[in-house]
Amino acid sequence: MTRPPAPNFDIPRPPHADAALVLADGTVLWGKGIGAAGMSVGEVVFNTAMSGYQETLTDPSYAGQIITFTFPHIGNVGANNEDIETVTPAARGLIIKADITEPSNWRSAQHLDAWLKSHSITGLAGIDTRALTRRIRSKGAPNGVVVYAPGGAPDLKAAWEMAAGWPGLEGMDLARDVTCRQTYGWDETEWALTTGYGRQDNPRFHVVAVDFGAKRNILRCLASAGCKVTVVPADSSAEDVLKHQPDGVFLSNGPGDPAATGAYAVPMIQGVIKAGKPVFGICLGHQMLSLALGAKTFKMDTGHRGANHPVKDLETGKVEITSQNHGFVVDERTLPAGITVTHRSLFDQSVEGIKAKDKPVFSVQYHPEASPGPMDSHYLFDRFVAMIEASK
Repeated sequence: MTRPPAPNFDIPRPPHADAALVLADGTVLWGKGIGAAGMSVGEVVFNTAMSGYQETLTDPSYAGQIITFTFPHIGNVGANNEDIETVTPAARGLIIKADITEPSNWRSAQHLDAWLKSHSITGLAGIDTRALTRRIRSKGAPNGVVVYAPGGAPDLKAAWEMAAGWPGLEGMDLARDVTCRQTYGWDETEWALTTGYGRQDNPRFHVVAVDFGAKRNILRCLASAGCKVTVVPADSSAEDVLKHQPDGVFLSNGPGDPAATGAYAVPMIQGVIKAGKPVFGICLGHQMLSLALGAKTFKMDTGHRGANHPVKDLETGKVEITSQNHGFVVDERTLPAGITVTHRSLFDQSVEGIKAKDKPVFSVQYHPEASPGPMDSHYLFDRFVAMIEASK
């Protein structure tokens, strides 16, 4: 594909603007730089959650993406070493409306701006995030670059060339970038106000969690539900998983195109299903489980990202408010016989959960561990444990 000629970037820079968002179509949004100086490319998306910005920034599912926060007060609880979902954040950058607010929380250990710098995350403040969000909703998530040049003028042409030349997330396997490099055990349980994180020292079952970009709180939920957890890398084979003799297998969340990651993950999942092991998948794990069962996925225009997404459990009739982060979705028209849709989005009616009629296998599109987000969906971990118990 021939790249279009470069737009005219000989445009006046507003006073005090030392950063900009440059989109692949040449659009320039000026602002004030935050975090680390530099230039970072990714898919520009928006997140509607009103809390949990640190959990969002450290969610491995945001690999390859620049996050626009629609909530105006970012930074008000500071940053700490507990509210992280992975040690090395994978998000490419962030965009906010107002300047980072001063921390005002007893758990704060660091100003958010200092935390961003410590992780080399580049950001932009001072733009109209409502207008940007409306643009994404109407035109889809664009490729863009956040460029921050403290005390100088951002190189708009170089930023545009980077944005225009970036291939985008479709067809991109990012699970390999964020997965663990070796197998490890996990026994930390969920956080409590008076005691902090606990330990699971009397597990009832053994679960192997396949790490496609697993959030820590998912592993904590499994441990809190009574499971010994063994975490294995994304490219593990069925033999690698089954040699641990698990009572059940968990397929984690993660970034990128499920069809690309599925090239090596789908055979593993099919082998685990064939062995009769109970399987629970979420987010990317849900999408790849669907691929393993014979369905297909496609890329959404804007995706679902936030902590206020209503989902209906079709079996119980209950509506739960969920935390979501995905840009791909299962194509319901391709679901094979024997696979039932169990949950549906009340925003756009897309598939939010499936189960197999004759196998101990189910999955949901959202993040039931509530980090960040509501706790309406915690029951799914109990459902998984009950499935394991019934299969023994």
